[in-house]
Amino acid sequence: MSKTKSPRTVSVSQGIAQDTAFGAVTPPVYLSSTYTFEDFGRARQHEYSRTSNPTRDQLAETLASLEGGVLGIVTASGMSALDLALSILQPHDLLLAPHDCYGGSYRLIQGRAERGHFRTLFVDQNNRTALREAFALRPRLVLVETPSNPLMRVVDIAAVASMAKKADAKLAVDNTFLSPALQNPLRLGADFVIHSTTKYLNGHSDVVGGALVTADRADGEELAAWASLTGITGSPFDAYLTLRGLRTLFPRIEAQQRSATAIADLLVAHPAVQKVFYPGLARDPGHAIASSQQKGFGAMLSFEANLGEAGRRTFISSLKLFTLAESLGGVESLIAHPATMTHLGMGPAARATAGISDSLLRLSVGLEETQDLIDDLSEALDAGLAHER
Repeated sequence: MSKTKSPRTVSVSQGIAQDTAFGAVTPPVYLSSTYTFEDFGRARQHEYSRTSNPTRDQLAETLASLEGGVLGIVTASGMSALDLALSILQPHDLLLAPHDCYGGSYRLIQGRAERGHFRTLFVDQNNRTALREAFALRPRLVLVETPSNPLMRVVDIAAVASMAKKADAKLAVDNTFLSPALQNPLRLGADFVIHSTTKYLNGHSDVVGGALVTADRADGEELAAWASLTGITGSPFDAYLTLRGLRTLFPRIEAQQRSATAIADLLVAHPAVQKVFYPGLARDPGHAIASSQQKGFGAMLSFEANLGEAGRRTFISSLKLFTLAESLGGVESLIAHPATMTHLGMGPAARATAGISDSLLRLSVGLEETQDLIDDLSEALDAGLAHER
């Protein structure tokens, strides 16, 4: 009996040297929108690319294998993957969502709820009392985002999965920040895993895509059929690029994580920084849970600057290696100001409830030399502090 391949090997080897037509080592991309029938009434494996496509299916199978799921569905964006999970809800159903989730997720959930597609309750999932009270309302679906965007709060997936099972609710976990290289929610009891493949899975900031992986085949087949019906499936070429990026997922995220850890230590010690949000720090409130359910702490971190608006502007404009931009998970380092960028659409009241202040800044740590990144941040923080004086 052959030994099960490690996830690292799966990410590199899936589809390699399997081309039977010409013996290509790298799997080809199939861009055809339609496929011939063998004969009248006899369809082949693929008929039409909105429903199935060899390249997209290969990515879906790879992601399902990496997450320990049975079926993967590749979508056109991370938001469409989330919307696919939400599609199981009926107008009378209740969704429990995190109060501090990604701004785009918040807007989508609010928009769907306002249109009467389902009911929703945003809850602090680290508040056990609030969570128990929320589960008493018998939700149909629970959405968890851990670590959260942008405050890096960690939610105990296994504990929430146990509560969801008792309430006969499905649990969907957004695993975008860590990827299957560092966390596997299905193995902790989740029913669905959601990804923006735009981020770490692709890793090169040149593809927009999403994916949903299910623990149950019946769930997966139902959602795959709905994805085809609504036309949210991803393009073959984007799937091809994501597969290419996926082959370096493990070494990329390991190197980025090392730099993020060093940067967190720098920020903790710098006088221009008031608070650092990174589960890899022993002092972080989520450190213990993260250590138990993650294989690493990732390369995303946030901090509250001890600077006024003018000082923050000076700090950001002084950076040379961190680019002011949205998104994350690429090989390049990015900095974002959630209150005016990713979470602007939440509105001031919702941001205040979530704890997203105007002084909060989010870093996506790339693959540049660690010391160069530290020097860049240190010099820019010094400049911001000098401006305050």
